[in-house]
Amino acid sequence: MTEGAVDSSTDGSAADSLDVDGLVTYLHCPRRYEFAHVDGLEGSNDETTIDDRIDLLRTAICDALRRGETDREALGDVAQDRLEALWTDHDERFHSRTQRRHERRVLEATLEAYVETVGVDHAAGVERLTAEATDGELIGPDLPLSSTVSLPEPESEARPKPETEGDAGSVTIDASVDYIYADGRSIVGVRFVPTLRPLGLLRYRSDWERGIAERFTDHFDPDAGVFDPSFVASLFETAVIIDGLRTRCQQLGLEDRTCRYVQIPLAERSGTAINWVRETVETSLEAKDLTDGYIDHHTYGMTHEHRNRTVDDRLADVVSEIAGGAFDPTDRWDDISSDACPDCGYTVCCQDYIAEEVRFDG
Repeated sequence: MTEGAVDSSTDGSAADSLDVDGLVTYLHCPRRYEFAHVDGLEGSNDETTIDDRIDLLRTAICDALRRGETDREALGDVAQDRLEALWTDHDERFHSRTQRRHERRVLEATLEAYVETVGVDHAAGVERLTAEATDGELIGPDLPLSSTVSLPEPESEARPKPETEGDAGSVTIDASVDYIYADGRSIVGVRFVPTLRPLGLLRYRSDWERGIAERFTDHFDPDAGVFDPSFVASLFETAVIIDGLRTRCQQLGLEDRTCRYVQIPLAERSGTAINWVRETVETSLEAKDLTDGYIDHHTYGMTHEHRNRTVDDRLADVVSEIAGGAFDPTDRWDDISSDACPDCGYTVCCQDYIAEEVRFDG
């Protein structure tokens, strides 16, 4: 298992690029990041059948959008036909044919919910953007984006700047969306995810000043009693993707647009209703725009771009720590161990975990 690509120097002290998954790993546990991305060690395999099924839906939806259908029925038919073809080649093992039929119905219901909830509007937005854009791909899945983060000046010789071929004080962060569409004067990047649960407070709040800012800053304050790496990672991801969309807008000749980021969960089962007698499945989707919760309106007033100086500055600090080889989790070990250790595939070789397990009280 590799939890996010990273290009490192031979001694693991510097990196000139990483990806959003690597940031997530580091926020949960710097030592896990070191094992996975610096040492290149294989952890336990965390790939699930849910991931594989989501990939089927992502591919079916993107292929349907690529066909250019904007009529509800036509878009749904194309997407369902594509899913049927992908499902025929899907070699997942099921304990019975009944289970296989049920799981297919769940996927079909999810696809239908996508078309009904946002699919038609998004397809029309893709068509409009295709007509306006001068060049570049708009539909993935896994449409690559990147953001270049300028690192702050090192506080001491213990945190050197990375030695890269280009700007010695910057690191490129890679991310991806599944497609891009136009919504008024905004360009929106959409990413399919299994669930919205990692968003935490971002799932229920849409204003940076209403609790999001406080929780974000408290996470980095050891005395605040807050440790929420998934929530912080979601804000970092939003910052990276929105900045990557700005670069993509420049490539498309649309520099005057604002950029937004939306997540759509494809395995959120809280809204799924199953009738086992009639063998039917109905479900609903909740598309979540993360932009409003990320925007710092003071920064927006200064730049007229969807930015957040607090998040951007903290992101630069964390990337600088990664580039400088700061992988010691001691300062936040109690928080990190309770969050990361229970499902970590590296505990067998983690000196921090082993020392905690064999220590003598008193």
